[in-house]
Amino acid sequence: MSRGNKQFSKQLVTVTRQSGGSFKTVADGSRIAARLAEQMLKLNIQIRDVNHIKTHHIEHYVRGRVADDISKRTLQNKMAALRAILTTAGRTQLADPKHEKLSNDALNLSGASRAGSKTAITDERFHEALALVRSKDEGVALAMEIARYLGLRTEEAVQSAKSLKTGQQALARGDERLRVVLGTKGGLTRDTTVVRRDELVRSLNAAVAYASENGGKLVDNAGLRSAIDRYRNVAKDSGLSGKEAPHSLRYAYSREATEWHMKNGLSRKEAEAMVSMDIGNGDMRGMYVRRTYNL
Repeated sequence: MSRGNKQFSKQLVTVTRQSGGSFKTVADGSRIAARLAEQMLKLNIQIRDVNHIKTHHIEHYVRGRVADDISKRTLQNKMAALRAILTTAGRTQLADPKHEKLSNDALNLSGASRAGSKTAITDERFHEALALVRSKDEGVALAMEIARYLGLRTEEAVQSAKSLKTGQQALARGDERLRVVLGTKGGLTRDTTVVRRDELVRSLNAAVAYASENGGKLVDNAGLRSAIDRYRNVAKDSGLSGKEAPHSLRYAYSREATEWHMKNGLSRKEAEAMVSMDIGNGDMRGMYVRRTYNL
């Protein structure tokens, strides 16, 4: 990469960090920024500053990603991240989702289904895979159990070690919801409904004991990024990939929590709105939960 493009790439990464969000959001944005700079280099376009980005640069970037066989849904996410970067950099016209040439419609990215591509893992399959995970890494297995019973994202599961005792104390008080603080998307705290209390109590007790003997961690690697990679790699090596990747644990929690809320008097629509808050998607996204998690 030329000196100019390296400078451009670094600037985009800096802007991405200024945009804020969770560790994953920033990491994904940084990769998108680096990929855009790389695409510019392939096209022999020398850019030193984000203010020099033109409409056709982004069009070329998208065409290059399409040529790499990236799905429409993934490209929609990448464009959303790129628009956030451009907005932070003050390029609001290029960031406009209704831009004449850069809208999803104009880029031929519309029409992708928001339906979930994964399935809710069954209890039988979960425990079968969990046994393999435990044989490789007890800490990852415990983090995975907590993720299953609270519907956590991967980063939230990895960082849950820092909140184990707080959760343990809340359950001992009889609380029906636990607060999720660390690793959340956008840094937004949420309260998650406890659906399987007995299983969660056992998992938290075991996790507290494990963490106390392992430096306060469940997934022990140097740095959060490598810990997340460790979690994912152990899960993948144990057969949790594709539709049964770790996110399928979150799907299973969503379905279970929906039924739990309905048994406690809510309509399905109300239950799905509650689950949307349980898993950190906001109280207005019940339909999203239905289409993505509760298929």
